[in-house]
Amino acid sequence: MRIVVGSDHAGLVLKDHLAVRLRAQGHEVEDVGTNSSASCDYPDLANAVGSALTSGRVDFGILVCGTGQGMAMTANRISGIRAAVLSDTFSARSTRAHNDANVLCLGQRVVGSGLAEDIVDAFLNTPFEGGRHAGRVAKMMANDVEKA
Repeated sequence: MRIVVGSDHAGLVLKDHLAVRLRAQGHEVEDVGTNSSASCDYPDLANAVGSALTSGRVDFGILVCGTGQGMAMTANRISGIRAAVLSDTFSARSTRAHNDANVLCLGQRVVGSGLAEDIVDAFLNTPFEGGRHAGRVAKMMANDVEKA
């Protein structure tokens, strides 16, 4: 699987931890940064992950900041992105199965590395169910317009 990861300074440690783990599992990982603990703007990283995903270079995106919320708000403004802030495995499975989410957002200040690993595994290993959910996702995306 091809996965792009990105974080701001508040999510750097967890992002780096997950990237190492994903590579060890055999995934191709593109890291768009940040690679420093210096303060940076989360929209820049969310946009970089969204761009990699919408270009088709990768299959999924993972974004990490302090809470995951700012990343998700930014990512969801990008046409074709369905980002979810997750802090439990049930929601990780459900958001993939029912909503065909393609970006996982995590809060380094909310979840520890062990739980984050479980959430990532649940997210990446759950297929979209399609069926009745496909029509709902289509309705959700019907309002999708390219943002400047």
